[in-house]
Amino acid sequence: MAKEKSAVVAMLTHSCPVCRKTSIYKNPAVYTYIDLGVMHAECPECKTNLMPETGFYFGAAYVSWALTVALWVSVLVALKVLDAIGLLEFGFLTHPITFLTSGGVATILVFPYLFRVSRSIWAHLFIRVKAI
Repeated sequence: MAKEKSAVVAMLTHSCPVCRKTSIYKNPAVYTYIDLGVMHAECPECKTNLMPETGFYFGAAYVSWALTVALWVSVLVALKVLDAIGLLEFGFLTHPITFLTSGGVATILVFPYLFRVSRSIWAHLFIRVKAI
């Protein structure tokens, strides 16, 4: 018998919040920009309604904002660590272009994943019961 995914692993892999078996996205590949946000209306495995109401995923913008703030803080910490060990000269007030460039590039690179994982987290927070 296969071991069931934990809730955290299911969130990070965009799995159904109820059965945790299949992806909530029609195309599970993250870096496909054409159908980045196209989701199943219901889980193909357990038939859970993944679109409970119009505008349900607008709240995922708050999750996305929090994850983006965490990303920028991580970039700042990484730059400070690189400065501390002598690999890069960085000061928050003396090298703002380095911080903005690094943060911008990091944001662009992980945007598709942040977009999808924020919706997945939102679904896991609010979709609990199986549809009848």
